[in-house]
Amino acid sequence: MATSRGTSPAPDTAVCVHCGDPVRGDGVVSGDLQFCCSGCKAVYEVLSQATSCPVPTPRPLGDDRFAYLDDPAVVERLCDFSDGSITAVTFFVPQMHCASCIWLLENLFRFDPGILHSRADFLGKSVVVRYANGKTGLRKVVELLASLGYEPTITLESAQRTPRREADRSLYARIGIAGFCFGNAMILAFPEYLSGGDFEPLLRSLFSYVSLVLALPVTFYSAAVFFRGALAGLRSRVVNLDLPIALGVAILFARSAVEILTGSGFGYVDSLCGLVFFLLLGRLFQQRTYDSLNFDRTYASYFPLAVTTKKKDRESSVPVTSLEPGTRVIIRNNEIVPADAILMSDAGAIDYSFVTGESTPVPAKQGDLVHAGGRQVGSAIELEVVKTVSQSYLTQLWNEAAFRTDRPGNLTRLTNIAGKYFTAALFVVAAGAGLYWFPRDTATAWNAVTAVLIVACPCALALSTPFAFGTALRVFGRGKFYAKHADVVEWMGRIRTVIFDKTGTLTHARGSGVRFVGEPLSPNERSAVRSVVRNSHHPLSRAVFDALNNDPVVPVTGFTEEAGGGIQGTIGGITVRAGSRTFCGLPSVDETEVADTDAAPLRVCIALNSVPRGQFVLAGHYRDGVAPLVRELRKHYEVVLLSGDSDREEETLTRLFGEGVPLHFHQTPADKLAFVAGVQAQGDPVLMVGDGLNDAGALKQADVGVALTDDTSAFTPACDVILDGSMLTSLDRFLRFARSSRTVVLVAYAISVLYNVVGLSFAVRGALSPVIAAVLMPASSITVVAFTSLSLRMLARKRGLV
Repeated sequence: MATSRGTSPAPDTAVCVHCGDPVRGDGVVSGDLQFCCSGCKAVYEVLSQATSCPVPTPRPLGDDRFAYLDDPAVVERLCDFSDGSITAVTFFVPQMHCASCIWLLENLFRFDPGILHSRADFLGKSVVVRYANGKTGLRKVVELLASLGYEPTITLESAQRTPRREADRSLYARIGIAGFCFGNAMILAFPEYLSGGDFEPLLRSLFSYVSLVLALPVTFYSAAVFFRGALAGLRSRVVNLDLPIALGVAILFARSAVEILTGSGFGYVDSLCGLVFFLLLGRLFQQRTYDSLNFDRTYASYFPLAVTTKKKDRESSVPVTSLEPGTRVIIRNNEIVPADAILMSDAGAIDYSFVTGESTPVPAKQGDLVHAGGRQVGSAIELEVVKTVSQSYLTQLWNEAAFRTDRPGNLTRLTNIAGKYFTAALFVVAAGAGLYWFPRDTATAWNAVTAVLIVACPCALALSTPFAFGTALRVFGRGKFYAKHADVVEWMGRIRTVIFDKTGTLTHARGSGVRFVGEPLSPNERSAVRSVVRNSHHPLSRAVFDALNNDPVVPVTGFTEEAGGGIQGTIGGITVRAGSRTFCGLPSVDETEVADTDAAPLRVCIALNSVPRGQFVLAGHYRDGVAPLVRELRKHYEVVLLSGDSDREEETLTRLFGEGVPLHFHQTPADKLAFVAGVQAQGDPVLMVGDGLNDAGALKQADVGVALTDDTSAFTPACDVILDGSMLTSLDRFLRFARSSRTVVLVAYAISVLYNVVGLSFAVRGALSPVIAAVLMPASSITVVAFTSLSLRMLARKRGLV
């Protein structure tokens, strides 16, 4: 018989010093050390050497399978971004299955200095790689991944990023083979069970050997995924969940083989095949269940980003999902380019820091290709879309390191700790059961040890948090509350202080009540003002732009925007400044101009060539429902107002917020950030609600930053949540639902622990067969998934969120 992966090699066979597998042929030699493959050599060196030691070099593959990746046309189709010096590409890597895989894939730079950064997505089985074009290339990166055992699945249709089918087909094949062998092994075992082992010896021997033949493909093909996972974990010095499963399968196979070959018994092939069949079936069901609750931010199901399009000199805001090749789009200062497009304006300055990490704007001229994820810096530009938008790519950028805060929630840390020690504790229980039963009853001992290794599973514990918070994300999305990722839900459940900005958050301008107060503007001056405000996505700029809709738009030079101040640009010798009084040189505001509205008017001051000329006055309104919202929030949270305006509305705001609420005025963006940091220093988690423009720093500093917007084209990567302005009054319900989600997770944890305690109590007594254990293991995960999903949907209905 061939030596199985679970058995020891012959004494004279060389053994890999890293994984312990037999070395076939010459293997890979490094000094006095011998490895079975270049992957083992590479991982061994990376894990054992200090970072100052020479970087290990994987062995070349020795073929031209990836030669087609040298073709520039192929590279262009597969890559997400390339500016000639840096290229970003996403690979689907179905072999990724444990923490050690993630570590290795995120340390590719150790093998190839041309790789600048790599980030693995475990749930999506993908890895994003950024590399320097002058030092390496797409072919070299793919060959590196293949040599390490992570050959990516590549199709020229990869723009859709759905190559999961190959992995699915492999899983289906394994399940089919295991199911076929399980059914036939059961038929062959019937005479043994029905006769009590007393039937024709020749037939008994024949049936047992046929059963052993059926066990071979199940053990060495269908169950190979568990053996590979266990070995990969051991190679990286990580004990993962595949290890006890692989050990249980190996025990059943070895026990059956010994009994059949020695004629001492019929073996347990039917149990072995059933075990593998149900484990794989459970894995498939879990994957399908998770896919049905896909929490990735993709297209209209999640992300709210919109963009301004231009058609026949008319501009309108549309969702990015409706963009098609040929559509003309307008990208203003600090707005994100949502899709690959050709620059139609004379020039642009594109900041690709979201993609490459380099913040220096890249000059672009008419006809240049501008990649999705770039941010325009300066005057508005016009582009023509050449590639359909990939919204999942944009949300991937939203979660890049520049905008992530390394603050995992308590429940996430608890899950990680439990997963870390679970397998070790499981081996202790299995060893204890074996030590107790082997002196008393060998058959019961085998059942007990195998059942313990199979039935106990931390999957239900590990799935509780992502499924509960993932379901919460879907509920939030339906309420136009768009959270960056699932951890935001837990952070919201721990909030103690809620801080509001005022202008653009609690107030907004509506209707057409925009008038100019001051020295009348000439037609050329009105055109100049309209052209400058067109370049900003601030709501007041948009209101002024719409009010001057009969005036032409002309190109602007020298456009700049100062947070908390205003904007400036030059048109035909006229330098326009628009913004606050101080920014435009106006010393005061005529308070008699306060409109007869529920809030003070909103003002955009204008200065031409450094000479103040007046101000656009917009009727200001507090959003409906602000007072009831604040009353509800004060029942559970400390509420604070931070405003950059003067205190002239203090009396009105006191009526809205109630006595005792701190109201802070004349707050600059830096003041707001410092205030948030001060509250956090006292140990109180903070949720900050702002417009995402003048308070971006405070939003990023807060534990949860909520950017409120009435125009979803104003994408604010520094925030954790984008909230539609019409849903502000539901903020208290979103926070209550987040707290309920944490409670559901804790109950799911209790269910998982109870399942493992009850299952192990039966397993250690030898009262649980391995097949039943294999059925119960995925059943626990399915139970937790069903409980969390149904519970949160019921709570969402109760809160009025669906």
